[in-house]
Amino acid sequence: MCRCAGAWDHGPVPTREDALQLLYQHTRTESLRRHGLALEAVMRAAAQQQGAEEELWAVTGLLHDFDYEAHPDQHPFWGRPVLEAAGYPEEVVLAIQGHANFSGVPRETPLARWLFALDELTGFVIAVALVQPGHRVDLVQARSVRKKLKDRSFARSVLREDIVQGAEELGLELEQLVELVVGALTPLAASLGLGGPE
Repeated sequence: MCRCAGAWDHGPVPTREDALQLLYQHTRTESLRRHGLALEAVMRAAAQQQGAEEELWAVTGLLHDFDYEAHPDQHPFWGRPVLEAAGYPEEVVLAIQGHANFSGVPRETPLARWLFALDELTGFVIAVALVQPGHRVDLVQARSVRKKLKDRSFARSVLREDIVQGAEELGLELEQLVELVVGALTPLAASLGLGGPE
């Protein structure tokens, strides 16, 4: 595959159904499945905003942690040959590898940078929503997210440094990213175990 002017030349992307099957095959817990579905929606929204290839970005979000549950000590490396054998484009594979800072895989494409920026933030926004009245994700505001980020006892497993670094790599304010995440998650609130507008 060749990369020209920032675009990747690739064949057809495996379908969403293919990606869901792969995710469900390796991920049994509902919470981790929901995280994949949430990031799928958020990455789709980012692709729309950026004028990028929606299905490619959405599938990348859906599968970014597909090997985490079964192979936590080898994530995301274990999944690489699986994705390659299934026909996922190199851009997708490298973005998924690069979303883990410790992998050492550089984030050279917008897809890779957006995946990294939105992964931890999406989980954090959901955590903030769960402490809102009625668990309403549509009520989450950027100032609430900033306040909770400073509280190290809240959602301890979230890598706050990645959230900050992700926004910096995109050259965007955290507020812009929070708005994108909230807007993408609100229509899916019920399926993600969250409340939404009535």
